[in-house]
Amino acid sequence: MSTLDIVLRLLSAVVLGGIIGWEREHTARPAGLRTHILVCVGSALITIISIEGFSNADPSRVAAQIVSGIGFLGAGTIMREGLTVKGLTTAASLWTVAGIGIAVGTGFYLAAAITTVLVFLALVAMYFREKGVIKTTSRRKIIIEAINQPGLIGRTGTVLGNHGIDIDSVQLKIEQGLILMEFVVRLPAQTDLGQVVEELRQIDPVKSIELE
Repeated sequence: MSTLDIVLRLLSAVVLGGIIGWEREHTARPAGLRTHILVCVGSALITIISIEGFSNADPSRVAAQIVSGIGFLGAGTIMREGLTVKGLTTAASLWTVAGIGIAVGTGFYLAAAITTVLVFLALVAMYFREKGVIKTTSRRKIIIEAINQPGLIGRTGTVLGNHGIDIDSVQLKIEQGLILMEFVVRLPAQTDLGQVVEELRQIDPVKSIELE
């Protein structure tokens, strides 16, 4: 492998990793431009070294350690607040960027470039959907106060599931025998929200329901 080829591969890793990193930083995610560039360039460099520096060994063994090792870095971007888990998408983008770096390091420029474009478009589409620009379903918050009883959350989830309602997150607060459940949900276009609320009210321990 010539010096020019090595430089080209590392620069390609900077550009491709930077494209995804820019989107993550633009949306204020835990890992941004610098982190994604470093992951992509580092993966490419390790791949190049495994190919050129260990001619008598299996290069795939080194590359395999990148895929498993990046999981520790991705775990650092995942945060848990109550029952809500955040940062999974950023962790997945770091893992994907590592794969792009490996592809660049082995010279698969086309595969790396196509993957970068697809990931970038997916992240942008998801961002616009979260902001409500792309509307496939409506997002609402359902706040339920009830007497805390075993199986209550399961029965509530069953009612929502019967209407095809997806639950994005749940937050719980328990005080003095009462439970406050905050569901962030996505409602299908034809959902009869009044019917959903009526069925939730029929659950015996439920005291009040608020919609936001």
